[in-house]
Amino acid sequence: MKEIKKYLETRIGTYGFFFEDLVSGYTYGYNENVKMTAAGCMKLPIAIALIKEVELEKLNFLDKIKIEKQDKVYGTGIIHEFNDRDYTVFELLVAMLIQSDNTAANKIIDIIGMDRINEILKEMNLKNTELNRKTTDERHKHSDVENMTSAYDLCLLWKHLYKATYLNKENSTMLVDILRRQQIKNKLALYIPEDLKYDISSKTGDKSGVENDTELIELSKGSFAFSVLSMDIPNSVYGTITLAKCGKMMWDNLMNNWH
Repeated sequence: MKEIKKYLETRIGTYGFFFEDLVSGYTYGYNENVKMTAAGCMKLPIAIALIKEVELEKLNFLDKIKIEKQDKVYGTGIIHEFNDRDYTVFELLVAMLIQSDNTAANKIIDIIGMDRINEILKEMNLKNTELNRKTTDERHKHSDVENMTSAYDLCLLWKHLYKATYLNKENSTMLVDILRRQQIKNKLALYIPEDLKYDISSKTGDKSGVENDTELIELSKGSFAFSVLSMDIPNSVYGTITLAKCGKMMWDNLMNNWH
């Protein structure tokens, strides 16, 4: 994994990455505990927080939530295209994860409460992750307040799901399975063969100057967590190519050197 660090040191911007073999415990990181802008990757810990509240019977997946005009946020997602209607909590969860739907994410934050979500982040021992605001359409609105995370923390979330150390086994498996269907696999997984992309559960994030991706890879030879975060990059294409090359180096390492 040293070649990934060497490569990132040559790129414009600030980067953090972390890799963990979830079976052997081998880890390798670079700036892995540096707090960085989470962007859409924040939806992964929000999803875990929502499912925890369901486990605690504070919510039910079948509870109906009304989405009205004033709730709608543009940018990623599809809910903003529909007329006002009711959604189940589970439908909001799936929309937030598979389509990175901002409206769904904000409604989930409203349902649970920002303070409670941050409590749950602490319960999972995420030291660098903070939910500080709801999502916005980044093209039209900029904020000095950002949601923060780190490459290490995102991998710790995958570890919690893989080992079922925070949510129960059934819900951990369900969330990993939903994230296998995540529609945006054009960053870390860009150069990976199409038929193998289903082995990867992932959540991307991006905004001006930021391209992020975090993934759980489950193969016959093992299970691995990998996150790459970036800030202050020149443009989205530059960042996407940087992440894709990191993903390819990591994948080649797994294919050729892991037994």
